[in-house]
Amino acid sequence: MAHIERNGKRKTRDQLTKRRVPELGYYFIVTDTEETEQNYMYGLRDSVPKVLQGKLVIKVIKAKSKNLVDEARNLASVNPQYGEIWIIFDRDKVMNFDEIIRQAEDKGISVGWTNPCIEEWFNAYFGTMPTYQDSVACCNGFAQTFRRVTGQKYSKSDKDIYEKLNRYGNEGQAIKLAEQKYNQHILNGNKKPTDMCPCTTVHWLVREIKSKVSMR
Repeated sequence: MAHIERNGKRKTRDQLTKRRVPELGYYFIVTDTEETEQNYMYGLRDSVPKVLQGKLVIKVIKAKSKNLVDEARNLASVNPQYGEIWIIFDRDKVMNFDEIIRQAEDKGISVGWTNPCIEEWFNAYFGTMPTYQDSVACCNGFAQTFRRVTGQKYSKSDKDIYEKLNRYGNEGQAIKLAEQKYNQHILNGNKKPTDMCPCTTVHWLVREIKSKVSMR
């Protein structure tokens, strides 16, 4: 329903949004990996100023790729306090990649996917998103970039990966680059995630959380 000011003029959606300070709230994230995405997401959570960390809860649960949507729905149903539901996963060798994304979106679940793997999104922190046709090449390519930029060996189990990406890279530029890549695929007629390589939507989640933090 439209809101009306005292002078009779209707307020636009933008005007209403600007007046509201969005709640950080609870994020419920389901992923199909053992450590990489989980470590990254917990690092994102821990990057929030201490005074706000109590207002941001990120809970990461692991599930098989084919069960991501059902697991997210089931766990959310018994944890209604988790207002933001996401699944985070890579194309990698996942069967029915496009179908999983479609099912999630149809059920109101946000999706942070990467084609071919999460390391493509990590690459964006260092200003590039090279084209790799499979996750092995992508991971190896990022490992080389990571060593060159940081002087350290990349490990998928690195609990400090988020902090290191921000220390040696640029998250703001990474978000812009990822969005440019996504829009470029759309303009080129590539609307199926399997056809959008390299590409990611993980930056949507990062941008959402960081924008909420900046507005508080």
